[in-house]
Amino acid sequence: MERVVTATGTLAPWEQSTLSAKVPGRLVRLTVDLGSAVHRGELLAQIDPRDYELREQQAAAALAQARAALGLPLTNSIDQVDLDEVSSVKQARAVLEEASKNLDRIRRLSQSSIASVAELDTVEANYQVARMRYEAAREEARMRLATLAQRRAEHELALQQLADTRIVAPFDGVVQRRTAGLGEYVAVGTPILTLVQTDPLRLRLEVPERVAWMIATGQCVRLQVEGSTNYFVGRLTRISPALTELNRMLVVEADVPRVGLLRPGLFARAQIIVAEQEQGLAVPLRSVVTFAGLEKVLAVRDGVVIETPITTARRGSDWVEVVSGLEPGAMVVLDPAGLRTGQPVSVIQPTDPVSQPNTTRATVSSAP
Repeated sequence: MERVVTATGTLAPWEQSTLSAKVPGRLVRLTVDLGSAVHRGELLAQIDPRDYELREQQAAAALAQARAALGLPLTNSIDQVDLDEVSSVKQARAVLEEASKNLDRIRRLSQSSIASVAELDTVEANYQVARMRYEAAREEARMRLATLAQRRAEHELALQQLADTRIVAPFDGVVQRRTAGLGEYVAVGTPILTLVQTDPLRLRLEVPERVAWMIATGQCVRLQVEGSTNYFVGRLTRISPALTELNRMLVVEADVPRVGLLRPGLFARAQIIVAEQEQGLAVPLRSVVTFAGLEKVLAVRDGVVIETPITTARRGSDWVEVVSGLEPGAMVVLDPAGLRTGQPVSVIQPTDPVSQPNTTRATVSSAP
């Protein structure tokens, strides 16, 4: 027989997302409403983009200005540049090379006593000034390159803000809630729509601590929901790594295809099949007597009826599992009404060919 673990839980959507405004503005377009089916990438809402278009144009102009300062094409997307090829650096390098040549010439003339010491000092000073101007030109070119990177980032940010005025569906789903209206001014983070994906569904169950050790991924799950007598089948796919300390329950999730009446939010009673084929001992349900909360059967031993307390577990439509109190092969009375412990009985095998197999008839003997 099957061994199952019974648990209760709730059906939840596979994905649920609250779509909010990433940039502030006035809502000028809403293409969906409650219950609308949408596809991934579909436009759901539009914030007035005019202000962000102007910011993008302003950022693009500043970027072009920064590129022009470095001698780059205005509309190219490549911002790499050789600092020695910048016009101001090339000019400073030319002046430095001229000063270096003059210094070498005056030094040779000074060694021949043709140029005076004053002329040599002047040329050396001019060389130092040219060298410092060259270094300053390179530093300025580096600053222009850094400014270009800043302008590039500002332009990318403006483009992103312009794109964020469009609110699109992140996945295929259905609109569960609309929380903003057309023409409303929305701030950053204002919820606009709630989107859910309902196929498949997540069945979230809470399993008691005493049977949590039996649970494993891949096990089959049968569930029923209110308003339906049908059983639905899913597969256990996710198990929490720890029990909830508040109620000592293990949270598990099963994937359930959406069929019939299934939808998010429904309460579900589920059976997790932990063993499909397991040996067990069972007796007919009619043979079990319940008194004062205790369960017992009337067993027949040596021609005498004996009340035998039992402990039961799984139940079917006409049988109940016995986990203690009886041994396999024991004989019990099918309808024990009117019998009591110690009363002698005789067991008569059936002679009617239409009688059910493995069933005998007990007759009460008179007391000795």
